[in-house]
Amino acid sequence: MAQPVRIALIGCGRIAQVAHLPAIEKADGVTLVAVADPSGQVASDVARRYGVPAAHTSQAEVFADPGVEAVIVAAPDRFHFPIAAEALRAGKHVLVEKPLAADSGEAEALADLVDQTGRLLQVGAMKRHDPGLEYAHRFVTGKLGTARTFNAWYRIGDLRPGIEATLFPPVFADEAARGAEATFKADRRRYLLATHGAHVFDTVRYLLGDVASVIAKHRQDGRDQYWQALLTMASGAIGTVGITVDVPGVPSEGIEVFGATGSIRVDTPFPFYRLASTVQAYAGGETVTPVLPDGDAYERQIEAFARAIRGEGPVTPDVRDGLSAVRLIEATAAAVGSGAEVKL
Repeated sequence: MAQPVRIALIGCGRIAQVAHLPAIEKADGVTLVAVADPSGQVASDVARRYGVPAAHTSQAEVFADPGVEAVIVAAPDRFHFPIAAEALRAGKHVLVEKPLAADSGEAEALADLVDQTGRLLQVGAMKRHDPGLEYAHRFVTGKLGTARTFNAWYRIGDLRPGIEATLFPPVFADEAARGAEATFKADRRRYLLATHGAHVFDTVRYLLGDVASVIAKHRQDGRDQYWQALLTMASGAIGTVGITVDVPGVPSEGIEVFGATGSIRVDTPFPFYRLASTVQAYAGGETVTPVLPDGDAYERQIEAFARAIRGEGPVTPDVRDGLSAVRLIEATAAAVGSGAEVKL
C-alpha cells in the first residue's frame, strides 16, 4: 500500500492491549498516530509502550484531528454506538469491536449513519479473517452443494484463565475503571450471550447466509451459562448453535456443515495462539486438509480494513452484518424468554 492509513485507537483497555495493539504493530498498511482512553495514565502508558505520538483522554480530540483517517473503537460495547456515531459524523472510517452495538436500535442507527456519511464501518468479528474460515467460505460456495444442516459451538473452558495468563502481555489498568466494568458485567447472562454470540452467529451467517428463525433454551449452574439454539436458515438449512461458559477443559470453537455434495469441519483455536483454523473438507470422494499459515486474525482484520479504506477490497463484516448479529443475539434471548420460535 503506497500510503498507510493513519489510525487512532479509542479505548485502551484489556482487549486493546492484548489484541489490537500487538496486531497494529505488525500490520501492513496502517500507522498508529493516537490513542485515547478516559484514564490519562493508561493512555500515556500505552502510548509510551508502542511509541504513539499522541495520547488523549477524550475521543473528541482525536476526531478533531484532520490527520486521523480512521479509528478502532475498543471501548466496552455499551459505548460502541455513541463513539462510532461521533467518529462517522467527524468523517472517520471505523473499525468497531463486536458486538456492533448494545441493541438493534443502536445498530440500525449506525447503519443509517454509514449510508449518510459515506464512511466505512467494519465490525471486529475478526474470525472472518481467519484463513481457515476463509477457506471454508470458498468451499461452501463452490463445492458443498446445497447446505442442509450444520452444528456450531463456542465453549469457554475453565483452563482459559491460565492460557490467557501465559499468552497475554502485562496490561496497564485503571483500577477504578476495572471495578466499574466488573459491576456492569455482573449481568453475566446478558454479557456472555452478547460477547460470545456475536462471534458464533457471525460465523454461521458468513458460511450459510441469513437466519429465518430461532428456537433456544438456556441453563445456568452457578456462574456457568449454557445456550442451545436451533436455527432455520433463509435457505431452508437447519442447524444448532451451542454457547457454553464454562466447561471443564480447554476452550473449543468450531462448525460443521453438511451439504448435498460435500461436508466441512472447521476447528478454531483460541485466537491468541495466532493459528489458523484447522479444516477438513470432503467432496468428490476425497478429504482435503489445507495447510494455512498466517493465522493472526486480529492483524489480518486491520490489514483488510486498511485495504477497504484505500479501495482495494471489501468491508467484511460490514455494518449490516453487525446489525444481523445483534438481532440474532436479541432473538436468542427472546426465544429463551418466551419458549417460542422467534422469526427474524
